[in-house]
Amino acid sequence: MIPCRSKGGTQGGKRRRHGAAFMAQVALEALKMQSTVQELAVRFEVPPQQIAQWKRKALEDLESVFAGKPQTDRKTVAEEQARLFKEIGRLKA
Repeated sequence: MIPCRSKGGTQGGKRRRHGAAFMAQVALEALKMQSTVQELAVRFEVPPQQIAQWKRKALEDLESVFAGKPQTDRKTVAEEQARLFKEIGRLKA
């Protein structure tokens, strides 16, 4: 197996899961085009293909920010969730 730079493991090890904030930060850096994708890959320790994928996703979703589509309100989601849990409890009884 080929050695991996992260924590002395090998490429056959566990996959790293990145948070949304990290992915957004990397995609934003890629969109700025101040560094090459390869330079960003080394800096953030992720494969260049992953950066390209995150950049493409950011560009695709960027339009929805300005499209005026209503975002889901957290309060509305919480109310709907409470209603569904109540209904599930009623159905179990």
